[in-house]
Amino acid sequence: MPSVNQTSWDAAVRHLYRDAYAYIATGPRRHEDWTRDVPPLMSRGVPDPRGWVRIDDAERDSERVGNPAWPFAPHPPEYVAPRLKEIDRSSAENLLLALTESGCTLSNLRYFDESPAELRAMARTILERYGNGASYHTNVSKRGSAPGTLDFSLESLGYSPLSIFTEDCGLVIVSATEVGLFWSFSDW
Repeated sequence: MPSVNQTSWDAAVRHLYRDAYAYIATGPRRHEDWTRDVPPLMSRGVPDPRGWVRIDDAERDSERVGNPAWPFAPHPPEYVAPRLKEIDRSSAENLLLALTESGCTLSNLRYFDESPAELRAMARTILERYGNGASYHTNVSKRGSAPGTLDFSLESLGYSPLSIFTEDCGLVIVSATEVGLFWSFSDW
């Protein structure tokens, strides 16, 4: 059982994504094929099972009227599944930090007052919620030399878009009982 509590998790999420245009949400895992749980979470159709913080920077955007998934494009699980590739926990930790600003890069860390070690501790706090048995999936294509890793030293950014924005990069965390979405959007 993860040792993280609501106070520390909420604080880490709020702090890391304070400057990002982000959507951070967790919902229940109701299907063996977890990709079926992603579209309802994207369209804000399920609450956080624990009642913990959700960041929804598009919450008041007029484009949401009639399209609750906005800025995500409404896609079925069959569209989403092949666009998400599994990565290891270390890459997921780095990705959580890279999603703090546009560009999906670890150079974003320079905008924080905390040291990289302190920011990594916040990312680990976020991951703890989902436990050691969680799996991690991303639409980002900064493929490392080892299978299932991301290499943030690469200059290029590739991703499989799931939104209407020019750039959308994200992480899906899947545990036995929950599915978490961590997404950052940019339109430059």
